[in-house]
Amino acid sequence: MYARLIGTGSYLPGKPVSNGDLAARGIDTNDEWIVTRTGIRSRYLAEPGTTSSELGLIAAQRALEMAGVAAADIDLIIVATSTPDFIFPSTACLIQGKLGNKGGTAFDVQAVCAGFAYALGIAEKFIRSGSHKRALVIGAEVFSRILDWNDRGTCVLFGDGAGAVVLEASEKPGILASAMHADGSYAGILNVPGQVCSGQVTGDPFLRMDGQAVFKFAVRVLAEIAEEVCACAGMQTADVDWLIPHQANIRIIEATGKKLGIDREKVIVTVDRHGNTSAASVPLALDAAVRDGRIRPGQKVLLEGIGGGFAWGAALLEF
Repeated sequence: MYARLIGTGSYLPGKPVSNGDLAARGIDTNDEWIVTRTGIRSRYLAEPGTTSSELGLIAAQRALEMAGVAAADIDLIIVATSTPDFIFPSTACLIQGKLGNKGGTAFDVQAVCAGFAYALGIAEKFIRSGSHKRALVIGAEVFSRILDWNDRGTCVLFGDGAGAVVLEASEKPGILASAMHADGSYAGILNVPGQVCSGQVTGDPFLRMDGQAVFKFAVRVLAEIAEEVCACAGMQTADVDWLIPHQANIRIIEATGKKLGIDREKVIVTVDRHGNTSAASVPLALDAAVRDGRIRPGQKVLLEGIGGGFAWGAALLEF
């Protein structure tokens, strides 16, 4: 029994915000500086008050529509997010309520930019165990709420959005292999070192990052985990039809593809259009490639993500 992907969906809020738009808002940056270092040309920023559950709901509805599955037929909802609506209830429960789904399993996963890979791997294991039949896996983020808009080294990188997939138990090959890892000793190079305590924000409530350290670590472990899941499926990375890495930075994406020996033409890139949307970035890129016809039945697609923790994960799919 496999967990087979049968539908994808995504949602980006509002209109694209260009690099020039950020400069016009008073941020000390310009289009050339951002594009040269990151490959990002625009991102989407949710209006104040817009929540991750609202973005995730629309992406989920689009995935369900493609799959031809009613919300009532879903028995597992997993939401990957670092920007939940509330401390609790979970964003998954909020989306479940908005969908009108009752009684299924619903919970959040917090693995930052690796969150979707983690959530997908977890859902796969639920389905392959026989305990669940259909899963809705969502990555949804409103990262604009945790950005320091005076820190041009981070605020220009991120955006808001959501992506979702529907998985179904099937005897046909689907998710061929998945893997998840973490190393908490690297927590200091990418984090939000603050919290709410006794009604007050303590520490620093904004995202902080050591960009060079993140780059070096990310390229190494993304290449390693790609080789790991391919080996688990009895394949080589050269057998992969498409690589969909976490859409963080074009330099990381290109360096990872080169390290794996995967041609640039086989790497799905959408970071230029929506920036780093954390747990939403992989399903956003996946949905784009499914809907524009690049991903076709029978092809093998490798998904991978890495984020604060440090946590990283990957999954190899056959469509």
